Amino acid sequence: MKLSPLKVALLSAAMSAGLFVTQAYAAPLKAADRAMILKAVDADAPQIQDAAMKIWGFAEVGYQEVKSSTVLQDQLKAAGFDVKPGVAGMPTAFLASFKNGPGPVVAILAEFDALPGLAQTADPVKTGIPGQVAGHGCGHNLFGAASVGAAVSLKAWMVKNNIKGELRVYGSPAEEGGSGKVYLVRDGLFNDVDVTLHWHPANENSAVQGVSMANISGKFRFYGVSAHAAAAPEKGRSALDGVEVMDVAANFLREHVPDMTRIHYVITGGGTAPNVVPAFAEVYYYVRHPDPAVVKDVWARLEKASQGAALATGTTVKTEITGGVYAMLPNDTLGKVMDASLRTVGGITWTPEEQAFARKMQESLPGSPSIDTVKSITPYKVEMEGGGGSTDVSDISWVTPTVGLGTATFVPGSAGHSWQNVAAAGSSIGVKGAVNAAKTLALTGADLFSNPDTIKKAKAELDARRGPDFAYKAMLGDRPPALDYRKPSAGGQE
Repeated sequence: MKLSPLKVALLSAAMSAGLFVTQAYAAPLKAADRAMILKAVDADAPQIQDAAMKIWGFAEVGYQEVKSSTVLQDQLKAAGFDVKPGVAGMPTAFLASFKNGPGPVVAILAEFDALPGLAQTADPVKTGIPGQVAGHGCGHNLFGAASVGAAVSLKAWMVKNNIKGELRVYGSPAEEGGSGKVYLVRDGLFNDVDVTLHWHPANENSAVQGVSMANISGKFRFYGVSAHAAAAPEKGRSALDGVEVMDVAANFLREHVPDMTRIHYVITGGGTAPNVVPAFAEVYYYVRHPDPAVVKDVWARLEKASQGAALATGTTVKTEITGGVYAMLPNDTLGKVMDASLRTVGGITWTPEEQAFARKMQESLPGSPSIDTVKSITPYKVEMEGGGGSTDVSDISWVTPTVGLGTATFVPGSAGHSWQNVAAAGSSIGVKGAVNAAKTLALTGADLFSNPDTIKKAKAELDARRGPDFAYKAMLGDRPPALDYRKPSAGGQE
């Protein structure tokens, strides 16, 4: 399999730096400290569940997560963190900090946005919720709750043992296409962070470190002239025609882009009545590829396609880039620490009721693996290929050593962004996985606070991977946060 130029460069840098040496990580954390942290997370499990279920019920989409963000901020304030809301120009973002003298700065990420079109009850069969549109098909209700739970328990350990350093929680909204973390990075809020920890709901328990796809997303808005579609069609210029011609051009473009490029779109506005020539139409595009340079090039070609479509249909077009992220930069040094912590925590055991829930759900998931896989932990490795999705965590990984894990919060065989994931994220299955994640994050953070040499090595690895001349520049440019990207366009009114 051919590697992209970016991956070849990263892999060569990693090899020359002596990375990927297969050896077990020897955790410096004392057994008594590990036991204390695990006990603290277990004691905090009801609070993790409370936050997760509240946020699941709110199901607020990107940049509209007012209640969800407040729940997490309130828990952190109650635990003694200093909380600054509304950072980096995003009303639902926040930065929480506990500082105990000079020392390492360890950050934990927290997400909480839902996905539109995925309202679902916490049942193992597809059941919509009347009057609700969004749902947590990516499990971010669990993500934010567990990250805060980990931070609360880790802070308690720091206080008891007088551990020096600063622990931060970054409340990061709009991961799903809004690129919230990009604005946090762009505004310099990670400049003094030594290491960053995160996790994500998954079908399995794994600290495998891998890559993701860079992307740019945005909206193409076409403007035409309204007219009676039957009585005076010659007087109209259809904005919807502009969208459709652009989409045809984009579909022909697919044949002539580098391997692994992904181009996908939805028409978010196309008129309101067939007998009225639409004066406004909008289409929402994503372009993905492992190499950010390829993404930028393909996006530029897509913009040309939109301009050609406007010319062909007698309309005009305006483009707004609403999101853009780098590809993930894995860190093997930190990955081994996270894997060791996860193995200390162990896999997940479901009750008979939870097993019955999972088996019922798997009736809608033909060919699913055994539900017993949630008891195990995936063998550790660093993957330089794959990574079909994108995440704004990637931008953080280019400015500070970053590590993540996944825990089994979903039923094996479930697809991402599905009703099955929404149902599991609102059940005890999801909460159990979240508690395991909180334990792993807390243990990893304590380990790093106890071992500055590991942090130093992780930083050296980051420097080797990104190269000596790297300077961060956001894929979405200098635009302000797209706070309205989830709101429907108001009939062409900008």
